[in-house]
Amino acid sequence: MLRKIIALFYLLLFIAQTSVYPQQVIDKIVAIVDDDIILQSELLQYSLNLAFQMKVDPRVDQQKFTELQSNVLNNMINQKIFLTKAEEDTIEVNEREVDNMLESQIERMVSQLGSEEKLEEYMGAPISKIKRDFRDDVRDNLKVESLKAQFIRGIQISRREVNEFYSTMKDSLPNFKETVDISHILITEKPSIEAEKRALAKATEIRQRLESGEDFAEMAKQFSEDPGSKDRGGELGFFNRGEFIKEFEEAAFNLKPDQLSDVVQTEHGYHIIKLIERQGERINVRHILIRLTSTKEDAEESQRYVDNIVAMMDDPEVTFADLAKQYSDDETTKDQGGHLGLFAVEELQEPEFIKAINQLDVGEVSKPFKTRFGWHILKLNSREEAREISIEKDWEQIEKWALNVKQQQELEKWLEKLKTQTFVDIKQ
Repeated sequence: MLRKIIALFYLLLFIAQTSVYPQQVIDKIVAIVDDDIILQSELLQYSLNLAFQMKVDPRVDQQKFTELQSNVLNNMINQKIFLTKAEEDTIEVNEREVDNMLESQIERMVSQLGSEEKLEEYMGAPISKIKRDFRDDVRDNLKVESLKAQFIRGIQISRREVNEFYSTMKDSLPNFKETVDISHILITEKPSIEAEKRALAKATEIRQRLESGEDFAEMAKQFSEDPGSKDRGGELGFFNRGEFIKEFEEAAFNLKPDQLSDVVQTEHGYHIIKLIERQGERINVRHILIRLTSTKEDAEESQRYVDNIVAMMDDPEVTFADLAKQYSDDETTKDQGGHLGLFAVEELQEPEFIKAINQLDVGEVSKPFKTRFGWHILKLNSREEAREISIEKDWEQIEKWALNVKQQQELEKWLEKLKTQTFVDIKQ
């Protein structure tokens, strides 16, 4: 039912702006799908939600809104048909994934409304109850997506089909943007021993205040430096073993309900953890994170370190990949010699990267430059200018597009077959 929350949010806003259907809707069943029903109120909520997003005013364009409502009903029916099949096939989903999706949706709504308090006011319930009440809907959506993924996984495409797709669609296919293949060495600013002592002292003081009876959630909102959880009072949601950093998990899983951990150090900083609830091998905790903050002196030391790496490149026997493997702090790329991969230049998120790339010829290495992640030394491995798509050069990409189209077509055929096997009664 999480979709209902989101729809209700837009419904409230939409009604406030347009005064559509003021207190005149009498609820009724508009469709039955197997053992499930769709209510008029649900259909209206979803339709107004979509109309709000598409900037369609039902008062001005009633015909367009009627068409939109018809499409929404069809989509709701299709979703319930897929869910019926998912339950028949006993499709299961990871509860951590459910938690993450639910948290993401709640955070988006909080952001739209401005605060948790405003969301709770709209919903007439605390955040914890909203999550409990609408968790099943998130799980159902994930089951349907898992069912679809399993179905399309077995679909393959022949070379002839790819050629036919290209012949039919080549005038509609996008051209390739300018792309570059790049590698980098990342050096992060490492806090000094003094910085570590300051962070540990702060975490220790917070823990002492918690031991004295101060509220954990309020302390997390005030002091935690984890942006993903501090506004929720440090609550992380349920997770299983193996999903968090080892040091954090070892401390968390050894706690009893309402018990505080000692100050725990991880690569992110110092944590104080409190167990909220345990469900078998899954736990839900709150935590307060105090990060290690670098000083001006730490930044200067990092720059000297980067300059030393640059100086090593003067040795003809030392390669960029060798230096990346030995010195880079990017754990995801260092074992591959710092190789980041192929990117469209205009889609790179860091403007400093674009600036550095535009100053390089293929094979050249940039001067050190800084981003929010730290210091980078960049190597341009290859560059391909913007061009029209070609089946000779771009077979793999065209094959992916053709396969995606075929998968969607087969999915639609499967849906039509499932409709013949599922009881559907539309009351409108």
